[in-house]
Amino acid sequence: MKVSLASALGTCFGVKDAINLAMDPQFQSNLTIVGQLVHNRQVNESLKKHGVSLVNSIEEIDKIKTKKVMITAHGAAEKVKEKLADAGFIVYDASCPLVMRVHKTIKGMVQKKYFPVVIGQEDHVEVKGIVGDLEEFVVINDETDLDKLRKVGKRKFGIVSQTTQQVEKVESLVKKIMEMDCVDEVNFVNTICQPTRDRQIAARELADQVDLMIVIGGYNSSNTKKLMQVCEERKIESHHIESTSQLSREWFVNKKHVGITAGTSTPEYVINEVHKEILKIAEGIQALEEQPMS
Repeated sequence: MKVSLASALGTCFGVKDAINLAMDPQFQSNLTIVGQLVHNRQVNESLKKHGVSLVNSIEEIDKIKTKKVMITAHGAAEKVKEKLADAGFIVYDASCPLVMRVHKTIKGMVQKKYFPVVIGQEDHVEVKGIVGDLEEFVVINDETDLDKLRKVGKRKFGIVSQTTQQVEKVESLVKKIMEMDCVDEVNFVNTICQPTRDRQIAARELADQVDLMIVIGGYNSSNTKKLMQVCEERKIESHHIESTSQLSREWFVNKKHVGITAGTSTPEYVINEVHKEILKIAEGIQALEEQPMS
């Protein structure tokens, strides 16, 4: 059994920078992160062991017991940062620069009189941050949401995307929006981040070569879920796991080539652990196959 890693996988620079900032010795257990720094269970467990506290959101501001607080890599609205500062906290910002680019882009569109539209998951922390400072907006996740635009009226629409969306999905939705009779003009800036695109392309290429794909990343990780969708669209058996404990030996029986990919919030050591375990499983299956018939 051959086992191959995708040519692009695992943590991106934005995630690495956020983790390094949160782990900085300067905080000395005097730091609370407002939300999950990144959507990965192992990372968040490591932070807690390092003495970092976590609260779910700004709504839990009363639970914050440290002087220093940190905005997650997913970004946040300026009014959230201001609320924390006004409450007396020292605010550190671990927002990914590519997420902040989306904030800047959509605000620029509003200044040019475009009605703001975000393609993404309305309940995702990144999207909440993107629209958090806007007076009006529409979030589109799939075709069933397009009627929201009709309720806005005939307008010029400025469209951006959540950074971790699937490329083909966003392009398809933008095309459908352009064809709607309620649309006067569309200004679309594709804000899917390059690391997300690279990992989707690499996963697609690898999925075409294998008969099983293993996708590693947090179950609540948007970009990891999109990688899973990419693999499933190639009509290949795929499994989304967070760690080696979710691997099942039965998946690998009679498989000739296994591919591995991982989301942008998945640490390298987790990928290595899964890779080694799959190689071990492959060796065990091969040894059984080579046993002489009794």
